[in-house]
Amino acid sequence: MLDTLFRPKSVAVIGASSKELSIGNRIIKNLIDFGFKGAIYPINPKADEIRGLKAYKSILDCPENIDVVHMVIPAQFVPQAVGDCGKKGVKHIIINSGGFSETGPEGEAIEKDFLAQAQKYGIRMFGPNCQGIINSDPAIRAYCNFTFTKPDPGFISIVALSGGVAELIHQGFSEMGVGTRIYASNGNACDVTIPEIIRYLGDDDGTRVIVTYVEGLRDPATFMEVAQEVAARKPVLAMKAGRTQEGAQAAASHTGGLAREDIATDLIFKKAGVLTFMDEGELIQAAAAFASQPIPRGNRVGIITNTGGPAVIATDVLVAAGLEIPPLSAKTKALLTEKLYLEASVSNPVDVLATGTAEHYRACMDAMMADEQFDGIFINFVTPFFVDNESIAREMVAVSQQQKKPIVCNLMTDKRQWTEVVRILQEGGVPCYSLPGAAARAMTALVRYHKIRSREIGELPNFADTDPAQGEEIIGRARATGRRNLTAAEVYEILSAYNIPVADWRLAANAAEAEKAAAAIGYPVVVKADAPSIVHKSDIGGVVVDLPDGPAVREAVAQMEKNLAAADLRFFIQQYLPGGLELIMGAKAEEGLGHTVMFGLGGIYVEIMQDVSFNLTPVTSTEAQEMLSAIKGAPLLRGVRGQKGVEQARLRELIQRLSQLVTDLPAIREMDLNPIIAYEDRVFVVDARISL
Repeated sequence: MLDTLFRPKSVAVIGASSKELSIGNRIIKNLIDFGFKGAIYPINPKADEIRGLKAYKSILDCPENIDVVHMVIPAQFVPQAVGDCGKKGVKHIIINSGGFSETGPEGEAIEKDFLAQAQKYGIRMFGPNCQGIINSDPAIRAYCNFTFTKPDPGFISIVALSGGVAELIHQGFSEMGVGTRIYASNGNACDVTIPEIIRYLGDDDGTRVIVTYVEGLRDPATFMEVAQEVAARKPVLAMKAGRTQEGAQAAASHTGGLAREDIATDLIFKKAGVLTFMDEGELIQAAAAFASQPIPRGNRVGIITNTGGPAVIATDVLVAAGLEIPPLSAKTKALLTEKLYLEASVSNPVDVLATGTAEHYRACMDAMMADEQFDGIFINFVTPFFVDNESIAREMVAVSQQQKKPIVCNLMTDKRQWTEVVRILQEGGVPCYSLPGAAARAMTALVRYHKIRSREIGELPNFADTDPAQGEEIIGRARATGRRNLTAAEVYEILSAYNIPVADWRLAANAAEAEKAAAAIGYPVVVKADAPSIVHKSDIGGVVVDLPDGPAVREAVAQMEKNLAAADLRFFIQQYLPGGLELIMGAKAEEGLGHTVMFGLGGIYVEIMQDVSFNLTPVTSTEAQEMLSAIKGAPLLRGVRGQKGVEQARLRELIQRLSQLVTDLPAIREMDLNPIIAYEDRVFVVDARISL
């Protein structure tokens, strides 16, 4: 569907200009300078030629069919121009100019108008308010774009709404001497979408790695579906902006308050197998490694160096990221002891010394490639004037091109002097980085992708002992009365419908009923105020715990009746469960995605420590275990300093039951189970809240 856009045989520019400092001129120049293999048609009613090319007064005057048309004209003229393109049989239009939905109602009306014209003629629209596309394929050489970075052919493709960031990333690859394949920045994305482009790049044999930058996802479900499909076949690297913005309004629940504004996007990336980055430089450096190197089979790295300090820095970064620096096998150690200088350090890292030769480097690389102890090779390479550095570089290229295990190189040199070394490594596809930390993080990214691709998805149970109809009935009754917060009784009835274990409870209207309920449950008990208007009960004296007898229960109820001016105030009497570990679970609706589910340390500490993890529904068994392991307090679950651990299998099941509950009952906006009391062999929910 998008092949003609990215592989055009002819391009026209409506709004082409003879003025040097204009987009309509720059696009023509870029197509010529980049060596576009097809025909170029400037469209300008007042010019005979532009940049040596015959100009045409209208698209209808062009002598052949046109694959791609650029529009660099005021917004109000676009609908008519799209209609003319339709009559000409144009397949794709790139609108570089702005003035559409991003400007308000008037611009939005114009956009709807030209989209209707496009739909009438079967034209796909790219943009508006965008840069365009680039394809460096030597058979195409399409620079349908007004930017300035002229890439060498490569294997990295870039897709982003933001032209500024896309070009920043593109320039970053250029500065590294790394080529790119396809570049697409689609601005307002009124028609052709980011997921469509990612799917196209996933099917493009010339693209080995896809880089994307997002500021928000308009259709998150489609993005996740496409990204999941593509990331299973080739690396998709992503960066999201806007991580520090405050939420538009305060959330009523702990779950809502603890979920960052961008958490859903992060979880989409995680569930889809997309590799995420917080820093654009790290994103660029990682993509350079993916473009030329195979994916490692594990996390064990062999280090070769001719200088000590940078190897130490690299080791620190690698180990901190969870990679291993294993010792050399006895066979490898014996081989290198024989091959290297007597003074060389034959361990891991292997220090070949500053005087190390090409033969020494080759011996180390061959040995580590053959040694099953290693999954990748990291090279620190400083270029001394007293060795043949070009020969060392050629040996690196030769081993890298075997594509057995990934190689990354920390090249420490003056690139203005050692130009031939740089050229050999760049043209040979060895990813090189000026700093050891940057090179180490690139290796780390390769390992991260291996872990993503090799992870077990886990099981997704469908609990048969649930009663969704009961939950729907309870929610329906609440909505019928205009309520958004469920009562405690309603919440606990829903939990029971999903076989989620709760502490024994009764509901009471007054002190006498409360005392009777407490006797039936068995002392000690907890008394909680229950009214739809009360959210955080403990903050206003609406919770009293560890009540030992009837008089204490009566006194607690009397105080609440006196102090709380809530309509329809009732009292929730519950079994008191001392000891145990306090945990929290919760869920929050995400538009177009279902819900995020949360797990962490609970009780009053959740607001202080905020030690929580999230996942998107539906949650598999593997993901549930990852949620337990992701919090800093995970050792508490296993037991520390003589304290017994808790039943993690029951916690995993509880997470998955909660996931099924909110999936079955999408009307739930936010839900808190806080605290959950976990023991060595039991788990109980002792407080819960649901809003619709």
